[in-house]
Amino acid sequence: MDNRKMNTIKTQKELLQNVSKETSVNQLQEYFKLVLEIRGFGNQTAKDKMLLLMEEVGELAKALRKEDYSFTIDQTKINNYETIESEIADVGIVLISLCNVLKINFFDAIIEKEKKNTERTWT
Repeated sequence: MDNRKMNTIKTQKELLQNVSKETSVNQLQEYFKLVLEIRGFGNQTAKDKMLLLMEEVGELAKALRKEDYSFTIDQTKINNYETIESEIADVGIVLISLCNVLKINFFDAIIEKEKKNTERTWT
């Protein structure tokens, strides 16, 4: 492995060490902004991110089907499907990165939407 690649991996691991259960949503959004730039995804458009998000949601659906035996699934590919937790993480990562591309603060967007939700009548 060349030095540049090793330094990139080291940098990502160093950034991840600063993430903990006490990390705020805003800090997590900034972490993904930095790390995805390092990984070479900094030039992706909102359209790119949206397509990736849909792909990841599909993979989450497959993972859920894998765990729910009431659905039929291609057993020859069962080991290709990740865990539900892993796929939920992928959905979250891509969603946060979509927010970064669109310059939307993920936390603020959730809070503003939830303010509207609290005014609604749920039946």
